[in-house]
Amino acid sequence: MTYWNDIETVATLDLPWHLLSGKNILITGATGLIGGCLVDILMHHPHIDYHVYASGRNEERARKRFSKYETNPHYQFLKHDVTHQFTCPLHFHYIIFAASNASPNFFAKKPVEIIKSNILGVANIIEHGLSHHMERFLYVSTGEVYGEGDGSVFHEDYSGYVNPLSPRSCYPSSKRAAETLCVSYAAEYGANVVIARPCHIFGPFFTESDNRVYAQFIRNIQRGEDIVLKSTGQQYRSWCYVVDCASALLHILFRGANGEAYNIADPHSNITIRQLAEMAAMIGDKHVVFDLPTQEESKGYNPVKHSIHAVEKLSALGWTVQGSIIEKMQKTIEAHNE
Repeated sequence: MTYWNDIETVATLDLPWHLLSGKNILITGATGLIGGCLVDILMHHPHIDYHVYASGRNEERARKRFSKYETNPHYQFLKHDVTHQFTCPLHFHYIIFAASNASPNFFAKKPVEIIKSNILGVANIIEHGLSHHMERFLYVSTGEVYGEGDGSVFHEDYSGYVNPLSPRSCYPSSKRAAETLCVSYAAEYGANVVIARPCHIFGPFFTESDNRVYAQFIRNIQRGEDIVLKSTGQQYRSWCYVVDCASALLHILFRGANGEAYNIADPHSNITIRQLAEMAAMIGDKHVVFDLPTQEESKGYNPVKHSIHAVEKLSALGWTVQGSIIEKMQKTIEAHNE
């Protein structure tokens, strides 16, 4: 089994695909990890009778990432920065907003841009949708909205704490505000919105600027290097393979309740960052070495030590997950080497 086998499996799940028939689907942030996987799944549906519009800022990256779809009449790339007003005349019936950068180096260097992409971006896209026959808006938020936590499992009704005076909070704070913006559009203008809160996601085809830990580990392997861990690695996290995450997003899109938020996490993949590093090292036949971060690097790091997400609410929509994290990490490395 490979990443592409997994894509085909999700594309044939027993979901109400007929709801997409004849519709236009817009995915912002399409060249990102999650957005790209969603494009792959939608384009591999065996009876595709809808149009997928992949939107992003980098046309060259999109051309490389989606080269196999360029001549497909059901696919089109739209170059757009979500922080600018969306003037496209097309009607988008389903909109999946996945445009925010999730790489820690951007949190440290571009916190203003992170905030703008979430707040201005959501406002621009959802307002276009409201005036162009939008049927549902899915906002891809983050599990970081729960903040530092108290060591207990994160359920969707937990509010948590985020320090508003830390520039690193640009990501969780703007995601929180964007969630409130979504439900405010629902309350005031009747928008049909659902919210997803993915945990830490891994998968192939991450961008060259992505410095999340798993991406750094894979680059180490590709270069024939030992795995470099920039901390003691004791942070305990929920992880989820990107194809499982995209499957969850489709369940939320089709079956989620208006105005509700749903965690996304693989309950079988709760491990420390050190365990993740050791797993990647084993796959690549390398060792784990420790290199404490510089002060600049540490500015973008997530301060949360224990981040585990409950998924009962998502499971009630019919979402299931199978397979081990090591198998999925192997698929990730193999596909990213393509």
